[in-house]
Amino acid sequence: MSLIQNLYHRLQLWCHKKPEACPFLPIFMPQHKRAMRRVSPLTLRILAVNVMALAILVGSLLYLGHYQDSLIESEINALQMQARLSANAIAEGAVVLDQDERNILSPLLARLMIRRLVEASETRTRLFDMDDILLADSQILLNIVGRRPVRPLEQSSGFWLLDSAMDLFNIIDGLAEKQEYARYPEEEIREGNTYDIIQKAKNGELSSQIWSLPEGGLLLSVAVPIQRYRQILGTLILTKPDTHIAQAIYDVRMSILKIFGATLLITILLSFYLAHTISRPLKQLSKAAEKVRIGQAETIGLNGSEQFLNSQTIPDFSARHDEIGDLSLALRDMTSALARRLGAIENFAADVAHEIKNPLTSLRSAVETAAIVKDPARHEKLMQVIRDDVDRLDRLISDISKASRLDAELTRDEASTLNVFKLLETLVDFYNDSKEQCATIQLDPESEKNIKITGVEGRLVQVLQNLIDNASSFSPPESVVNVAAHRGADGFVELIVEDCGGGIPDNKLEAIFERFYTERPKKEKFGTHSGLGLSISKQIVEAHQGRIWAENRRDKAGHIIGARFIVHLPLLI
Repeated sequence: MSLIQNLYHRLQLWCHKKPEACPFLPIFMPQHKRAMRRVSPLTLRILAVNVMALAILVGSLLYLGHYQDSLIESEINALQMQARLSANAIAEGAVVLDQDERNILSPLLARLMIRRLVEASETRTRLFDMDDILLADSQILLNIVGRRPVRPLEQSSGFWLLDSAMDLFNIIDGLAEKQEYARYPEEEIREGNTYDIIQKAKNGELSSQIWSLPEGGLLLSVAVPIQRYRQILGTLILTKPDTHIAQAIYDVRMSILKIFGATLLITILLSFYLAHTISRPLKQLSKAAEKVRIGQAETIGLNGSEQFLNSQTIPDFSARHDEIGDLSLALRDMTSALARRLGAIENFAADVAHEIKNPLTSLRSAVETAAIVKDPARHEKLMQVIRDDVDRLDRLISDISKASRLDAELTRDEASTLNVFKLLETLVDFYNDSKEQCATIQLDPESEKNIKITGVEGRLVQVLQNLIDNASSFSPPESVVNVAAHRGADGFVELIVEDCGGGIPDNKLEAIFERFYTERPKKEKFGTHSGLGLSISKQIVEAHQGRIWAENRRDKAGHIIGARFIVHLPLLI
């Protein structure tokens, strides 16, 4: 099996180095490498979102329908005021008495007054008598007969982009639903009965009307009656094109477009900056993760995975204090954990191979010797050795299987709140009820009774059972193994197991927690322990964010009187 794995990894390495010559590239490189992009899709998305939001806002501002209506209303009000003043002036200065002593309008005086009133204005003023006959027209009076009120020529900003934007919004305005106005009648029609507002003015009403011009644009009109002592003598109609309104709309739109251009430039620059601060570190993290993946594929089985992962540094963006910084820390922690796990797997595999090799060697030697031994006594002795080695292999493989599954089981097991004193009390009662124990298990009466921790009960019981079993096996008959729980000053609880054995060599206080390390009492039969108990206990304690260590108990004279194992676990706050 190892030969097949080695061949697989070497083929995988070759495909990474020469992808164009590898027919198995989709197998070994499943869509991990992507083509280098000139512009990050994330940058385009950020840019699109920011620009679209700005464009929608500006577009809504450029549609100035309500603003145009307010301008028209203001122009109508101003035109009404001008019409009243003109009508009052004509009523005072252009009304004469006829032969019957009746008030009538003097066409000559009215024309003179109208000429002076509108000479500096673009407002067209016309005067009709009560028979709808035109008495005066400012266009005729000012020698511009035949001139039509047309919409002014479109203005240009001098910049084609702004002009194109204005044309676009003019098209949008044309497509938008607007109020429909009556078309302005032809100018050849001179009679007052053509205009509805004149008929209303003859009835004493102040009326207004908006017309649409054939050339485009609007024409505003106001009609007022000319009264002298409550007598209506004629009507005055003022018309004015929407030149100022169109210019005002154009100026506002041009200002908005200029502000939009500057804001758009700033938005684009900020979007690229934002995308750069997001996409660039993500690219770096992606490349680093890809290097770790490829490098790990190259080094698996070549005793270099842990060294490679430790040398491949994931960029550290923790100083950002944002989600990318959190991602960087998570990837760094994950890579470190992966390196430790791979190193542990490699060391574990080496230790397992070494430990299994010893009983296999002994078993092979015994089998070969038993085949040639004729003495029944020696033959039986060799068969006993074979049985012991087989039992040792069975125990070793069982313990190795448990140890290899421990990490996965710890992640699946659910933690719960545990009362430490009750847990120890139950264990002590269990051991004291068992007849196999040669030592007495005693719960320290000074142990605190209200200490609670969070953990997996079955795993912590496994740790305590292992410590109590070891303490009992090293203690003399009729001795006492003391179990206690005390609250530490640093927010931890200390679970203590003390024996009365011969202690532990000072240079072995840490080695005893290594895998397959075993140093049993001389009275025990060799091979009855695999040496994984304390190693598994350490693994379980560290998974509970704690630690475990051993120390020797000494009397006042400094002589060793036993061993003490301490489990340090965080308290439940």
